[in-house]
Amino acid sequence: MKEIILGNTGKKVPAIVVGCMRISHKSREEMQRFIHTALDMGANYFDHADIYGGGESEKRFGDALAADGAVKREDMFLQSKCGIRQGFFDFSEEYILSSVDGILKRLQTDYLDALLLHRPDALMEPEEVASAFDKLEKSGKVRHFGVSNFRPTQIELLKKAVRQPLIINQLQFSIPVSNMVAAGLEANMTTAGSADRDGNVLDYSRLNEITIQAWSPFQMENWQGCFIDSDKFPKLNAEMDRMAAHYGVTKTTLATAWILRHPARMQVVSGTASEQRLREIVAAGQIQLTREEWYRLYLAAGHILP
Repeated sequence: MKEIILGNTGKKVPAIVVGCMRISHKSREEMQRFIHTALDMGANYFDHADIYGGGESEKRFGDALAADGAVKREDMFLQSKCGIRQGFFDFSEEYILSSVDGILKRLQTDYLDALLLHRPDALMEPEEVASAFDKLEKSGKVRHFGVSNFRPTQIELLKKAVRQPLIINQLQFSIPVSNMVAAGLEANMTTAGSADRDGNVLDYSRLNEITIQAWSPFQMENWQGCFIDSDKFPKLNAEMDRMAAHYGVTKTTLATAWILRHPARMQVVSGTASEQRLREIVAAGQIQLTREEWYRLYLAAGHILP
């Protein structure tokens, strides 16, 4: 398993994060097999959110672990997210604290290795977040903190009050959905890709030792489906077919390797409930794309170079 350093912690963690959004339908036996498959490959970093399956994803994960008994809690890195409610966002101190209690209960654990704020809340009061984080850290319920889908200025606003380092930012990123790369490459141009849609979050994250966790690594824009084998990306898929054959891997592996090749040293959130597809994603750590190959895939997705 390829590893990266998580934020500024000095801690080595897997480059692949096992996303648990789609596991709410699994039986206890299926869940145990899925967890052991991941762990056997060195993928011991699991990402949850309190809204996944209405809490059912966390509950089934926790039930499976409790019934298993063979997996030690300290051998896993458990991360979850909170802040999204039905029809609104909520970063109030009361809600953050109650959400974490619910997460811990469903996962049947005493602590989270990381808690992320799940999408920005327009009514966020940094002082309330800071108070919640202080209580969670002091009680030992949360060890590290981060955000998801935040712009740099929103992180800076939080940092005015929050004492703990914000070491993670989850952002959508894939070969087609890579505006945070395009905006840098097309600087000082009037092309579509030159539009700064995220406040230069890629460079900001590298400068501030914030690990980017790439979610939906195989998705097109606006959740319109997977770009792999899609007729919307014929050039990209043709290039991927050739390159995947050269390396003897699947296109899923190749698309993952493309993200891991970036020097920002991102993590890739798998987001699959399939054990076979998880194996293909983890296999990306075994190949290193050349610069030329990386740019060939980037251009084949429809991006440009000045």
